[in-house]
Amino acid sequence: MGDGSSGTIGVVGAGPAGLTAAWELDRLGLRPTVFEAHPSLVGGLSRTERYGGYRFDIGGHRFFTKSDEIRELWHRFLPDEDFLVRQRMSRIYYRGRFFRYPLDAKDALRKLGVVEAARCGFSYLASTLRPKRNIVSFEDWVVAHFGRRLYEIFFKTYTEKVWGMPCSEISADWAAQRIKGLSLFRAVKQALFGQRGEIVKTLIEEFEYPRLGPGMMWERVAEDLAARGVSVQLGTRVAEIHHDGGRVVALEVETATESRRVAVDAMVSSMPIRALVEGLRPKPPSEVLDAARALRYRDFLTVVLVLDDPDVFPDNWIYIHDPSVRVGRVQNFKNWSPEMVPDQRHTALGLEYFCNEGDDLWDATDEELLERGSRELASIGLIDSDKVIDGTVIRVHKAYPVYDEEYAANVAVIRSYLDAEFDNLQLCGRNGMHKYNNQDHAMMTGLMAARNLAGQEWDQWRVNQDAEYLEEVSADDTGGRMVPRKVTVRDD
Repeated sequence: MGDGSSGTIGVVGAGPAGLTAAWELDRLGLRPTVFEAHPSLVGGLSRTERYGGYRFDIGGHRFFTKSDEIRELWHRFLPDEDFLVRQRMSRIYYRGRFFRYPLDAKDALRKLGVVEAARCGFSYLASTLRPKRNIVSFEDWVVAHFGRRLYEIFFKTYTEKVWGMPCSEISADWAAQRIKGLSLFRAVKQALFGQRGEIVKTLIEEFEYPRLGPGMMWERVAEDLAARGVSVQLGTRVAEIHHDGGRVVALEVETATESRRVAVDAMVSSMPIRALVEGLRPKPPSEVLDAARALRYRDFLTVVLVLDDPDVFPDNWIYIHDPSVRVGRVQNFKNWSPEMVPDQRHTALGLEYFCNEGDDLWDATDEELLERGSRELASIGLIDSDKVIDGTVIRVHKAYPVYDEEYAANVAVIRSYLDAEFDNLQLCGRNGMHKYNNQDHAMMTGLMAARNLAGQEWDQWRVNQDAEYLEEVSADDTGGRMVPRKVTVRDD
């Protein structure tokens, strides 16, 4: 590599993209060193947190992919006996009732009732007979395609919880571009108007899952890398990226006790692209810094409740469409794998809240959040709050890139600069590219980044774009990780 100054390739981030890149670099005979800011866990958003013997995900992570290469990697990283085959069960909670998800026409119509079902039908008919010509917002788009009643029942509340803005302020472009992957829409259309074409990823009924959570796999990868002499340094944040002559030459890394400079021959970055640009030394041009600083992130927290109850509900997860509570989705980790719960007399639930750093949810104390979660689930009849015996809160800073109105132009400015300036820097992963990726997509970008540094030519920006490898983007899969752009001009 390059002038042979160190022989080390710095890999920033020990999530799926970074660890896969490090694994591939090592396989190709190169020398990666992995730097991970988290003090104790690898896996990024696919890590498995622990509390009092309980294990839980940052959101749910189903193992399903259309890529044979990624599927083979999963089973190379973990033996077959460590994977469980899980039958999916998920429901929507709306107006005191639980609807099967993916939506089942008979179930939905029976629970809505004859009168409401008729209203939905007439509303849909009205939207087709009197279509709105000026489709500006997400609300406009959905009403035009499904009718106002279906929009109000199944789309409005949950969407606004996830994205943190009224549907009337979300751009119609986002609906039009991403509608195939927003699984709730696809499910309703299939349930009420008939299924056409291929069943998409978000509607699968069966998936694999590591028996100790997704972090089990990434911890195994890190252990395997260490056994092969690859250093995975936890609690180590990359603060500065030094470059000279169009090449990254060193990383300034910080731990709780020291700061040091590490010489590198190349760099694979899955760190947030904003942090990457801000850390460059010398600093990039002002227009590049401005583009990076304009990129925004959505924050996320999980309230974990431990209940003295062996069987709370049978679902893997439940979507909460009730506007009287702010919880958006509830995971039942025991139903992902019984081994996630050490005492089978108990159940651990993960309550997902979508928020922004500095708002009232983010700034609430753990005690306040635990009380809120217990109260909200009890109010809609999911739990008996008297059975809550313990709990904890996990906050994730800058968990998900925000794909707002300006993001694509800002990323283009950054990419143009990086492509022109550096010949030994590769980006990968969701945050590393500020681009929507599932876990399998992130892994694929890591593979490509590593192969590019080995002299091959791959375009990781085409992952999740090529028709051959296109996966459906979904609220289901992202848990709020994809935020649509806001309407800036409205002409009624």
